[in-house]
Amino acid sequence: MADYTLSVCAEMVFLDLPLISRVERIHALGFGVEIWGWADKDITALAATGARFTSMTGYLTGTLTDEEGIAQLLASAERSLAVAAQLNCPSLNLHGTGLDARGLPVKPVEVVTGQMWLQAADTLRQLAQLGERAGRVFTLENLNLAVDHPGTPFARAADTLALVEAVNSPALKMNLDLYHAQIGEGNLIALLRRCGPAIGEIQVADVPGRQQPGTGEINYRAIARALEQMHYRGVVALEGWATGDSTEALAQFRDHFTC
Repeated sequence: MADYTLSVCAEMVFLDLPLISRVERIHALGFGVEIWGWADKDITALAATGARFTSMTGYLTGTLTDEEGIAQLLASAERSLAVAAQLNCPSLNLHGTGLDARGLPVKPVEVVTGQMWLQAADTLRQLAQLGERAGRVFTLENLNLAVDHPGTPFARAADTLALVEAVNSPALKMNLDLYHAQIGEGNLIALLRRCGPAIGEIQVADVPGRQQPGTGEINYRAIARALEQMHYRGVVALEGWATGDSTEALAQFRDHFTC
């Protein structure tokens, strides 16, 4: 068995069950649990499940590059850190800008300027300082522009890597989402090796369809071997839909990452 932790996003599997029941089911199957936004959730009930939470969204609203958005982002990140403490959740996820309920940017960007890059790095430095004080890690997730998140700034894995390396803090890492990276960049094993110590978490789903490994074009068994060769010890999380039965989909996910 690999030395990394397998986790599952409760927002995307067992959809016939209430969220608390989904968390309990995922936990009972031996996986860690991830959630998205926390504002609409019963945090006390989530904590009472005894599940190991590995990641949650680290903000409610905000952006990385404009004054009003930065203030919102920092304020909601502090509130998110308090929730993460209740759940004992080590990682809080960020995006290049705030996303709406459909996953689209609240402020779409066509051209990312040099000034925006500098402002984003400065904002992420401030977030990393919040994370360091709280003993938590913020992770910056790459997204794809072609299918799911058009208009999102700093979306490519190359962009998130550049920002994480510029900030150079143990409290800011990449959430390297291989589903998004396959659509946007490809060459996944070379990408993993290039990102190396900048990775705080890896998220997976197959392409096309954003479903469990083994349903599409990505060779996740080769990905698992590469992670073993890299001595990766972090989280690998399924953030994808199940084809058919969720229990079977999770078993298929585990099988692909059991070396």
